[in-house]
Amino acid sequence: MVWGGISLGAAQPSMVLARGSLTAIRYRDEILRPLVRPYAGAVGPGFLLMQDNARPHVAGVCQQFLQDEGIDAMDWPARSPDLNPIEHIWDIMSRSIHQRHVAPQTVQELADALSPGLGGNPSGDHSPPHQEHAQAL
Repeated sequence: MVWGGISLGAAQPSMVLARGSLTAIRYRDEILRPLVRPYAGAVGPGFLLMQDNARPHVAGVCQQFLQDEGIDAMDWPARSPDLNPIEHIWDIMSRSIHQRHVAPQTVQELADALSPGLGGNPSGDHSPPHQEHAQAL
C-alpha cells in the first residue's frame, strides 16, 4: 500500500509505504491519527481533507474519527479520479518505477524507486504531510 498526501503550500508530497492492504483500521491508526490529525491542527480551521471514496476512507470508523477530531472532509463524487490532483503524483510515481529495468521486490526497493520521481529521499520519520517522507510499516 502506498498512501500519498499533497498540500497547496508544500514543497514535497508526503508518502507512506506499508506492507499489506489498507483497511479502515489501518487507515485511521497509521494515516489519519499520526499524519492527518496533526497537520489539520497545524493548518487550523480552514483545513479540508480531500480523499477519494476508497472503502477505508468512507468506512464508519474513519468517518467517526474525522467527526470526533473536528476534521472536515470534502464530499467526493464517485468514480472521478480526473478531479483529484494527487493523480498527477501517482503518474509521476508510476513513471519513476517503470523507468527501472527490474521491478521493485521489497518495500525498500519501492521507496528507492519512488524517491527520484518525488525529488527527495525516503526517511523513516512521521513528519507532517507538508514534508516528503516514506515510512515502511
